[in-house]
Parts: sequence; structure tokens; C-alpha cells
Amino acid sequence: MPGQGSGHSAGAFDIRTVIALLFAIYGVVITVVGVVQPQSEIDKSAGVNINLWAGIGMLVFAAVFIAWARLRPIRVPDEVGEQ
Repeated sequence: MPGQGSGHSAGAFDIRTVIALLFAIYGVVITVVGVVQPQSEIDKSAGVNINLWAGIGMLVFAAVFIAWARLRPIRVPDEVGEQ
């Protein structure tokens, strides 16, 4: 790929990292809620622990975004060209 070696990666400023962090935080919270949720609340949703499954889905989504950001980093040029 042209230009792959030039510049440095965006790192923490990559929007994929920010989105992954938000999904990971919400995923952990919802997964914990799903684990400690009483059975009466689960019965209201046809016996499916929606919070647990949604939390796990969010954690998987965050992991995919982190993997994407690590495998295909955005390169930022080191020098700004003269205009």
C-alpha cells in the first residue's frame, strides 16, 4: 500500500477506539445487570435475559472495533505540506 510506512498512527484519537471504549463500558454495565437480574424480570421478556445477551453483544462489537483499529491503523502524516 502506498504511504503505509510514512507517518504515525492515530492511536487513542482514532474514532474506532473511542466507539469501542464506549461500547465496552456500556457492555460491561449491561452484562453485570443481566447477571444480577432477578428471575421475575427475565420472565417479563419471555424468559430471555435480554440484558445479558445485549451486554455480551456490545462486548463482542467493542472487541471487533479494537481488532479493526489494531489491524488497520489510520496513518497521520508527520509533516504538513506547504500550501
